[in-house]
Amino acid sequence: MIHVIMGLKGSGKTKKLLDSIHEAVANATGDVVCIEYGKKLTYDVNYRVRLVDSKEYGIKNIDMLKGFLSGLHAGNFDITHVYIDNLYKTIGEDRATGEAFILWCAKFAETNSMEITITVSDDPAQASEEVKNYL
Repeated sequence: MIHVIMGLKGSGKTKKLLDSIHEAVANATGDVVCIEYGKKLTYDVNYRVRLVDSKEYGIKNIDMLKGFLSGLHAGNFDITHVYIDNLYKTIGEDRATGEAFILWCAKFAETNSMEITITVSDDPAQASEEVKNYL
């Protein structure tokens, strides 16, 4: 299953993301991973969450992020929740590419029995109908 937290800057996306992470840590039967851009969540996330700074791994586009997620799963089948904070900063792309990644994540999550939550700094009204299903 996939969830998209979309809104403009200052709309409370990070707060919603953190609430979801804390709920997952409390209830998850597997591992929780959070991929962030920069190290801004270090003190806000529970120590049991594997916090990954995408800048440290040189993730700069959609293909690199897909490969990174696939590698995370290949290395640890116990991951049940993945959180990706600030998608557009992470992949440095536009809305169309971001939406293509979200749709890829939906299939990947279903195939691998994980939950993926992504924050996107964008106007929810501008999202495609397919992506709106995940808001």
